[in-house]
Amino acid sequence: MAIHTPPVAVFDLDGTLADTAVDLVGTLNVILDREGLAPLPVDDARDMIGAGARALIQRGFEAAGKELAPAYLDDLFRQFMVHYGENICVKTRLFPGVRTALRRLDAAGFILAVCTNKVEEHSVKLLDALGVSHLFAANCGRDTFPYFKPDPRHLTMTVERAGGHPGRAVMIGDSRTDIVTAQNARIPCIAVPFGYTDVPVQELGPDLVIEHFDELFAAVENVLKPMAA
Repeated sequence: MAIHTPPVAVFDLDGTLADTAVDLVGTLNVILDREGLAPLPVDDARDMIGAGARALIQRGFEAAGKELAPAYLDDLFRQFMVHYGENICVKTRLFPGVRTALRRLDAAGFILAVCTNKVEEHSVKLLDALGVSHLFAANCGRDTFPYFKPDPRHLTMTVERAGGHPGRAVMIGDSRTDIVTAQNARIPCIAVPFGYTDVPVQELGPDLVIEHFDELFAAVENVLKPMAA
């Protein structure tokens, strides 16, 4: 049965649309400093990003050799969220070619959406600061639904909130979490290799890997062709 809704391109945020590492690790280092721990170099901590702020804090403290009780992690998480929310776009930038790629997809009739493990408030605030929020029909964070990545419902519900159909959607991400989410949702996934992952994305089984956002439009058309057939 043909699906007549417009196609939907769903993007992860951190490490896919935007290089957020310096601001995220900067906030982590503020928390570590308050605990008397040494800061982590951004390059060492990049691969800790991608599973949300709690996981980033846990990984940061593990790297520093300090255990965290669950209740104390909750307190540090609250501190992290306040500081990061106030410093969300100090050095964060869109990756090269993102703005042009988004505009080209939009002009071609694609619905655009964000599916991120950032909380929705921070995702909205960051995309506003980067000047691209108006291009997205839905911006769905970790707390938007009862489910979050890698639960496939986070992705399928994002597609539906944007006004699309999962059978006419593609996911663009940078990590195992994004790829597994898309695979479980039976939605094709295009991966970028310059984001936050401890395993090269080529080894994680995405449908395609692009090296630059200049390649995105052709890649999206490529993975959606079988659906249109």
